[in-house]
Amino acid sequence: MRVKKDPFAAIALACLALAAVHTGTGKPRKETARPTGPAVMWTEPKDLESRDLFYGPGGQAHVPHAPYTFVKEDLDGTSPKFDVKDKDGVKWRVKMGIEAQPETAASRIVWAVGYYVDEEYFLADMQVEGMPPRLKRGWKLVEADGTVHNVRLKREQGDKKAGNWHWRYDAFTNTRELNGLRALMAVINNWDLKDVNNAIREEHGHRIYMISDLGASFASYNRSWPRERAKGDLKKYEESKFIRRLTDETVDFQTPGRPTFEYAVNPKEYLARVHIEWIGRNVPRSDARWMGNLLARLRTSQIHDAFRAAGYSPHEIEGFSAALERRIAELTDL
Repeated sequence: MRVKKDPFAAIALACLALAAVHTGTGKPRKETARPTGPAVMWTEPKDLESRDLFYGPGGQAHVPHAPYTFVKEDLDGTSPKFDVKDKDGVKWRVKMGIEAQPETAASRIVWAVGYYVDEEYFLADMQVEGMPPRLKRGWKLVEADGTVHNVRLKREQGDKKAGNWHWRYDAFTNTRELNGLRALMAVINNWDLKDVNNAIREEHGHRIYMISDLGASFASYNRSWPRERAKGDLKKYEESKFIRRLTDETVDFQTPGRPTFEYAVNPKEYLARVHIEWIGRNVPRSDARWMGNLLARLRTSQIHDAFRAAGYSPHEIEGFSAALERRIAELTDL
């Protein structure tokens, strides 16, 4: 007997296969980096209570200085970006749009507890010399004289990017460091945990594992609509659910959650997001509590500084800080 094939089922299976390849499900994929030295993801922050969360890992010494000169546009990722050189000849990648503020704040919180991040600074206003008449992306955000507002500057490091690491197949599976990072991403509601947002850098003979894009933080726990509410939105962050389920041994976080129904029109994208939900599930309670105890060592003034560095208003600084501290308390109580 001949079996009639269902074309819709075939399409669904193809989407699932594509999502599995994209997100690291299915057959294991090797890291794209060559093993040139020991792998490092976390270093104990012995000075945690005194870390300067306003200036971040680069400190005041590495603050960018005007004037800025346009170098080239960068078309990677979803946010509009371009490169500049500052007065001292240092090269910076400028990110415009809604990710600039939350990424700046998130980088400081992640760095404070011992993970590696890029040196990033937020500028409310900057004028760029030699800006082309029209960028391919984000041109509406550039004024006629080359002025842009609310941007994040990432310092170009001399360290070589050796590739990307994958959440499911990496050098730290089942370690406290990775499980703590999973909990930390839920604390800040960073839902955009695609493998492409993870970088391996070669530094002093080590392979440094880090998250290189933290822009989808401090708002909803998923890709939601409208997109402006999914990144750096205080009301969404305050209202979002943090812990989804508890067992005697593990904790399930709400972040990363699957996209809202509006995104189901793109099956590949929707299913890819569904396949990363596991990152926030079945995290050992002891490892989540370890992360909570690290975060609890931060003073309220330090947390305020992280959001102040990102250009948030006094009301937003208070609100984000209070919501973050409530989540820290939930972790320490596990």
